[in-house]
Order: sequence, then C-alpha cells, then structure tokens
Amino acid sequence: MTRLLAILLLLLVYTQTMAQKITVEDNLRFLALGDSYTIGESVTADSRWPVLFVDSLQHRGINASEPAIVATTGWRTDELKRAIEKAKFKGTFSLVSLLIGVNNFYQGKSPDAYAAEFEELLKTALKLAAYKKDHVFVLSIPDYGYTPFGQDKRDQITQGVDAFNKINRDITERMGIAYFDITGISRKGLAEPDLVATDGLHPSGKMYAQWVELILNDARLVHEEEEEERN
Repeated sequence: MTRLLAILLLLLVYTQTMAQKITVEDNLRFLALGDSYTIGESVTADSRWPVLFVDSLQHRGINASEPAIVATTGWRTDELKRAIEKAKFKGTFSLVSLLIGVNNFYQGKSPDAYAAEFEELLKTALKLAAYKKDHVFVLSIPDYGYTPFGQDKRDQITQGVDAFNKINRDITERMGIAYFDITGISRKGLAEPDLVATDGLHPSGKMYAQWVELILNDARLVHEEEEEERN
C-alpha cells in the first residue's frame, strides 16, 4: 500500500509538472486577457508584461506579432466577459493568457460568482486558442498587500488574494491548463521597492520582467524549422 501511494504521488507531481508547460510556436498571435495587471497600469506600454513576453520570445528566435490585449484597470470577471463578447474576434489565437479577479475581491464580490465567471472565461480562452490546452495559461492574482498602498491591510488582503487564487488555481488545474503563480514575486514589493510602480500599487516593469522569466522557464518554444520537420 505504501509503495502504491508513493507511485500515485509521483504520478500526481508528474501530471502537475506537465500541466505547467505551454507551447509557443513561430508566427505567434498572442491574446492577453485581464485587468490593470495586464494593461500595465502606471508603466509605459513597452513595459507591460504581454509586450515584454513577446519581446523575450523574439529574442529567442520566435516570430511574434504585437500582442492583442483586452484589459482595463478595474475590470472584474463580468466586465472582461462583456469586453470579449464586444471584441468579436475573427479566427483564433496561437496563445491566450488570463489574469483576472483582484477587482472581484477588492469590490467584495462573491467568491462563488467569481468561480463560475472565471471558469466561463477560461473556457472562452480555450475556445479562442482553438481548444488547444497547451496554448492557454493563467496567471495568479498578485498580492497588493505588499505595496505601499495596501501594506496597512496586508493580512486581510493576503488572506483574500489567497482565497481567490485557490479558486482560480483549482479550476485551471482541473481543466488541465498551465497555471503560473506570480504571487510570490509580488510579495517582494515592500522589500524591493523598485518592483512597484510609481503609483505605489501596481507592478513595475522590473516585476513584469520577472513574471515573463517565470513563464518562459516552463514554455516549449517551437521554431519554424521544427514545425516544417514535423509536417
């Protein structure tokens, strides 16, 4: 029984590790869905994490166009859903990311409603990626309790962010989609002030660059030559 349990645990760890991999192919068409953390509130356009992500891929030899971003500061899950419907995308994307939920928590919205709406958004992201699970990924909600803005209520904020991240992580992993926990990086904000933007609340370009590095550590890059060989 002990040996069987050990094997099952190894299989679980292996499965979770594999689920973290995303496939990034040449001629990338990338869509980033989210809120202020995706549109890059208080940083320049070239410091937004989706832009840094594409830049990093290009430096690694991946052909990629400018990312499409559907995100606005203050958006909740329901607002993002309406924006996606309004966008009326033509065709699909080769990679889609989702980061949403901090405003659901901040505005005191129901965790149950968040769970339902987040799952619907993730299914939409999967559809936009032509139902290829390894072409979709989720980022966790940053902890703004570790910023000058939120430090006075840090314990309360951290507890709430953790609760909402448990919801989005459970749904993401159940659907077999990659999940990147960038919350730990955000919790360096007070110890390393240059990781926080000048507004004292949002990440700086330096922090976004660390998010990108974390994601790319678990990405499988497929260059055009490899695609031709497979075909």
